[in-house]
Amino acid sequence: MEIGTAWHSGIVSSRLRLVSVHDAAELAELLRRHRRFLAPWEPLREEGYFTVAGQRADIDAVLMRQERGDAVPLVILDDDGTIAGRLTLNGLVRGPFQSCRMGYWLAEDRTGRGLATQAVQAAVSLAFSELGLHRVQAETLTSNAASRRVLARAGFEQYGLAPRYLQIAGVWQDHVMYQRLND
Repeated sequence: MEIGTAWHSGIVSSRLRLVSVHDAAELAELLRRHRRFLAPWEPLREEGYFTVAGQRADIDAVLMRQERGDAVPLVILDDDGTIAGRLTLNGLVRGPFQSCRMGYWLAEDRTGRGLATQAVQAAVSLAFSELGLHRVQAETLTSNAASRRVLARAGFEQYGLAPRYLQIAGVWQDHVMYQRLND
């Protein structure tokens, strides 16, 4: 997917850059260290997901989706340039809809400093400017107060509730739906 000149380097902002297969080891280590913290907010994962090979396969798959124009896979960067988490714009739809969904996670030791909010804001800016989208949607568990605060601070508005929307931690769970429109 040709996104724009800023993307030739893979850098989106000081908080985001395109994921690379070279990130597999760092992501695997981050996921292993923060597995317990992330577990309540994530689908159940096979053991292989937490390995370098598993992360390489996951990255390869999402980069193929990017090539098709279906996703924009990013890593969230800390102030020192290390990876602090992931953010992906998923399900890009063109035509009259011009929309996508956004999902993200942040390592436990990187929370509470505004990194997620800055990353979400940068991703929305990318979606509206470079991608020309009209709408970015995000869903979060009703019990995920931190993520709900991130979305509110990033200018998202709550617009609905999706009962038993996703299977998270092995259980079909309700999600609060948020959106940000490019007016």
